[in-house]
Amino acid sequence: MTTPFSDRPGTDDHGAPPPGCPAHGLTFTPDSLTPNGLRRLYGPEAENDPMGLYEKLRAEHGTVAPVLLQGDVPAWLVLGHSENLHMTRTPSQFSRDARRWRALHDGSVAPDHPLAPVFTWQPICVFADGADHERLRGAVTDSLARIDHRGVRRYINRYSNRLVNDFCQDGRADLVSRFAEHLPMMVMAQIIGMPEEYNDRLVEAARDMIKGTETAIESNAYVMAALNRLVARRRIAPEEDFATWLTEHPAGLTDDEVGQHLRLVLIAAYETTANLIANVLRMVLTDPRFRAQLSGGHMTLPEAVEQTLWDEPPFTTIFGRWAVGDTELGGQRIKAGDALVVGIAAANVDPVVRPDLNASMQGNRSHLAFSGGPHECPGQDIGRAIADTGIDALLLRLPDIQLAVEEHELRWTAALMSRQLQELPVTFAPRPPQDVTGPPSASPQVTRPQWQVESPRPAAVPRQATPHFLAGRPEAPTVPAHEPVPDPGAGTAPPAGMIPAQRGGSAPLRAWRAVIRWWRGY
Repeated sequence: MTTPFSDRPGTDDHGAPPPGCPAHGLTFTPDSLTPNGLRRLYGPEAENDPMGLYEKLRAEHGTVAPVLLQGDVPAWLVLGHSENLHMTRTPSQFSRDARRWRALHDGSVAPDHPLAPVFTWQPICVFADGADHERLRGAVTDSLARIDHRGVRRYINRYSNRLVNDFCQDGRADLVSRFAEHLPMMVMAQIIGMPEEYNDRLVEAARDMIKGTETAIESNAYVMAALNRLVARRRIAPEEDFATWLTEHPAGLTDDEVGQHLRLVLIAAYETTANLIANVLRMVLTDPRFRAQLSGGHMTLPEAVEQTLWDEPPFTTIFGRWAVGDTELGGQRIKAGDALVVGIAAANVDPVVRPDLNASMQGNRSHLAFSGGPHECPGQDIGRAIADTGIDALLLRLPDIQLAVEEHELRWTAALMSRQLQELPVTFAPRPPQDVTGPPSASPQVTRPQWQVESPRPAAVPRQATPHFLAGRPEAPTVPAHEPVPDPGAGTAPPAGMIPAQRGGSAPLRAWRAVIRWWRGY
């Protein structure tokens, strides 16, 4: 097998660590390394404990480590925060054009490789650099800018209510399969312009196509068939949706380019947001300090989302970058045509930038959850909005929600690019369904504990609690941090086991509450 790691100076053993590397002197179990001394980014070790694997690689090789992808195809995993930033911000050295990959030319990677849906070159912005990237990415960002964010909030609340209605009378549910996996796809299908295509098969295909499974290519074909039907419809009958805006953009995208960019936006937004929702809910349910901070007003829900983006990023890695020429990164000699993997989760815990993993990261958005550089995710605020609003709606409907199992019983599924919570079983007091067109609220039979998850932390100087994706927009009202939102249930003791109200109520301020409902999108 040809590897990109055969040119290390000072050794004839292609599988051995370079001289001076911390790996020298370490003892490895037979199962932890392949015969040539490289670790796999797939298989039991990578799936059961990816973070542990990253730390082994960091100890053995430093900030850039040689690894093997599916089929034992060699690549470099970038672990350091600054090294990842350099790689993602320097397309002249590290290109996104997969056609540069040497393994494609020497036959190491076949067209039916399990990761083919991820690396196969397509006429989309993520595989382009320079002028081509600017043209294609400009079409995407311009079309994203036309999205009505208040309208999106209405859809998020409506679909959240609909999903909760499906299980609210049961008193128990799995929040992964019944909520987190479905809400982002329902919202994104609406934004893109194909709500009629939403079904369980679309959800399953979207999750499967980037995992490197045997069915990934088939799942990719299913998603593309739905998107191609949408493009054909919008060429004939334009509407006010993302698909139409792409087809009509002055960049003049072909039908193939439109379909591929729709897939890019749909899958990137869906996968990240589904994982983000599940991870935030897990933290709220399992970490008493985390939940107490939310209910006590010391952490807003958007801040909780950002903390989760540091600790449990939706994508653990992103594949790939390809070296334009021979270069060096993190002390490693990278050869032209080598593949590199953006190590998001590993970079977020790089000891250089985060020596204390227990320290709060509130207000710090320097994580790499959405990558970086010219290819940084352009729709990340849409994902944040879906998570913020959806979780808020769920907690308002089910304020007494509790984890139904011990935390150590939770199980994960890991693949090259993501680590997914399999289930999040919860219990709560059964409640009747609600009108799906109205704002989410607690059942009339149960007094609502005031979560106040969107009320900013008190400060000496009042600040805005305007949602980040409305910041700077003329229609976004300013919400003073010191002004509480009246609690209609104030003065009534909450049921046992529920978090008490954060603040007492005052006389109803109907006009003020109307403003709050307005910017939330009800």
